[in-house]
Amino acid sequence: MSRVLIAGESWITQSTHIKGVDSFTTSSYVVGVEPLRRALESRGHEVVHLPAHLVPAGFPGDAAALAEYDVVVLSDIGANSLQLAPEVFERARPGADRIAALRGWVGDGGGLLMVGGYLSFTGFEAKAAYRNTALHEVLPVELLPEDDRVELPAGAKPEVTGPGHPALGGVDGDWPLLLGYNRVRPRPGADVLATLNGDPLVAVGGHGSGRSAVFTSDCSPHWAPTPFCEEWDGYAMVFGGLVEWLAG
Repeated sequence: MSRVLIAGESWITQSTHIKGVDSFTTSSYVVGVEPLRRALESRGHEVVHLPAHLVPAGFPGDAAALAEYDVVVLSDIGANSLQLAPEVFERARPGADRIAALRGWVGDGGGLLMVGGYLSFTGFEAKAAYRNTALHEVLPVELLPEDDRVELPAGAKPEVTGPGHPALGGVDGDWPLLLGYNRVRPRPGADVLATLNGDPLVAVGGHGSGRSAVFTSDCSPHWAPTPFCEEWDGYAMVFGGLVEWLAG
């Protein structure tokens, strides 16, 4: 069993309703982590979820805090949320360099998984911004300098290129359609285990004594439709396999 921290995978939506000359705003809070949480817990892993709005104040700031976990998953949470703790952003005081701490933790034997989304990798309008951070060198892929999203509204089927690798968890057969992903380039020496639209979907590699992996599409809607993240037995096998490989 591994202890897994998932940071991100939640969001707050505000809608403005305009009715003639009057308007009002409604808000909703959505958590998208449940398919991934259920998949990992079904394989015996302990999952701690740090919602996106709590990441700036609550993400582990040093090696001692990160040592509580075997694997850290970053999913749809941009680099700014890790870098700009309240004391830094709001009070202009020096604070912990949490991305540097995460890089060092992986180098010392930790496992890091980045899952795709509008605020993963380079992201929507380049706002995820990991290419400009120390975490870029940890990933088994190279990030684009521009908006890296590829929308596939008609859907596309992943192609497995490394079927025997343990990080895929022994999954077999066709994968369901996915509706988009973040485009990345494989880093020399990395293993690309699955592709989507000809680009890396699952890639793994080493960094120092640790390991890193990417799943460049989503673990929940909208890029991962219900047949993928709720109905496919292979979902738990793939994400379970990734976490177990990362944990060594």
